[in-house]
Amino acid sequence: MADQGFKRKLSAILSADVKGYSKLMGDDEEATVRTLKAYRTAINDLAQQYRGRIVDSPGDNILAEFGSVVDAVNCAVEIQRELAERNAELADNRKMAFRIGVNLGDVIEDDSNIYGDGVNIAARVESLAEPGGICISGRAYDQVSNKLGLEYENLGEHQVKNISVPIRVYRVLSYPGAAAHRVVQAKKAVGRKWRKVSVSAVVVLVIAAALGIWQFYMHSTAIETSSVDKIAHQLPDKPTIAVLPFRNISGDVEQEYFSDGMTDDIITDLAKISGLTVISSNSTFTYKGREIKVPAVAKELGVQYVLEGSIRRVGEELRINAQLIDAATDQHVWADRFDGKNDNIFDLQDKITERIVSALSVKLSDPEQKEIADTGTDNFLAYDEYLKGMNHMRKFTPKDYADAIKHFKKAIEIDENYSQAYANLAHLYMNSLYGGNKFWEGLGIDFPTSRLLARHYLELAMQKPTSRSYQALARMEAYKRHFSSAVEYAEHAVALSPNDSDAVEMLGHIMNYADNPVEGIKYFKRSIMLDPLNKSTGGIGLAYFIMGDFEQAITYIEKQLKDYPETFGIRGMLASAYALIGNGIKAKKAFEDFFH
Repeated sequence: MADQGFKRKLSAILSADVKGYSKLMGDDEEATVRTLKAYRTAINDLAQQYRGRIVDSPGDNILAEFGSVVDAVNCAVEIQRELAERNAELADNRKMAFRIGVNLGDVIEDDSNIYGDGVNIAARVESLAEPGGICISGRAYDQVSNKLGLEYENLGEHQVKNISVPIRVYRVLSYPGAAAHRVVQAKKAVGRKWRKVSVSAVVVLVIAAALGIWQFYMHSTAIETSSVDKIAHQLPDKPTIAVLPFRNISGDVEQEYFSDGMTDDIITDLAKISGLTVISSNSTFTYKGREIKVPAVAKELGVQYVLEGSIRRVGEELRINAQLIDAATDQHVWADRFDGKNDNIFDLQDKITERIVSALSVKLSDPEQKEIADTGTDNFLAYDEYLKGMNHMRKFTPKDYADAIKHFKKAIEIDENYSQAYANLAHLYMNSLYGGNKFWEGLGIDFPTSRLLARHYLELAMQKPTSRSYQALARMEAYKRHFSSAVEYAEHAVALSPNDSDAVEMLGHIMNYADNPVEGIKYFKRSIMLDPLNKSTGGIGLAYFIMGDFEQAITYIEKQLKDYPETFGIRGMLASAYALIGNGIKAKKAFEDFFH
């Protein structure tokens, strides 16, 4: 006889609970309840985003129902990503790690509750997950195995409590899926077990390496030119130029930001021209304040031409002296003086760019002419605030971030259509997501607020898209693991500014995350060519790691650590690579370095 008053249906069930909840409560009840409440709210929001609902949440347990297994697994991955970010800012003894299980099964619905083996199996599968991990049943796996950009590890059949038939169980290798998958496959290929570190620990190390590399790139400083080991990469068959920092001869050190900003803007304009190869300001600014010889600089940077000059700004009056030098002969191609007032600054910049383009016989496409002509604002006061903000933004400290935000906000108060200022605000708040508590506290906000502000300013920046705003959008999409759209936006950024080393490098990272490491290597090498004195090779190492070429990965990782020992996260990937080629001694050493 049919059950009276009950409705049966097929549902995707997500079950979650906190590992070690009793100990957390025993240590600090109030702190545990506050964290649990915040995490429940986050989980509920994500469940709604993926068209699900929270059915019940007794104690530390959460039961959710979805109409689609795809939605349930996607939601599980996003939950673990979100909670991992929040846990990163808690003391080790206060971290709250959920285990999640997903099953597809028949359930009985009574009012808003659900019951039956479908629910019970989800709970049993959850108990097999590691803290911070996800396991799914065989029935759920059959529905999603070819539909999501994830990798899975078959854990075999398990006999679980109160279920008569063994259940197939799969572990979701959620982020970065490709890298985790390569680890599993490589371990099978080498036919050995690394007893000191489990597969899940290897995945954690790879994630740490990827995030460490990304964060390091956002604020790296150049190494001394004497220690540069050239990476073999031929320069393109087109004019190559480096713009050295213009000297501030105003007699006022407070005007230093202005001369630096002007130099950076000239480089930015030239970077938009596909017919040129332009060296990044990251490299050229290493010569600031140093006595230099143009031929030697040109050789170190691999360029044919060098632009140098000076700026005098007194009150409203401006004088810019500039000279373009042929490095082969150490002779001027041209030298000129540009006089004007503050309000003429954009015209003066255009004249300098035009002289360079003309002297080097470079043809501009119509889109390039339009991009260069677009200064972002016609208001000098807004531009001046923008330059002050850029000066602070480059320094990557909590105080400088706070000061940069103030100046960018002043810039948009003066010109509410200043897209570049909005884009940099978005970048600042996104950078602070990686920077941790010291940045949020310095800005007077918390993690969720920082992320919301990044999204807010990004939406405003995209009303008038530039390469800088596309870079911010690509970073946001990658942050959300939407790699296909992240690649698309990063490619837009590079198309608008093909010589922007930051944009090119970012595209390399996103190609890695999107499981296209071959393309990633191509962009990393181009970025190094554009920024030869900031030759971080960690991204190339990660690309080879993803490809399963651990010997090459080790070569590039060790090169990175030699030049930039402070990129601690990459040591985890080095430990993994050594383990996977069977060198336990070096793996153990790198592993110990990672945790110290």
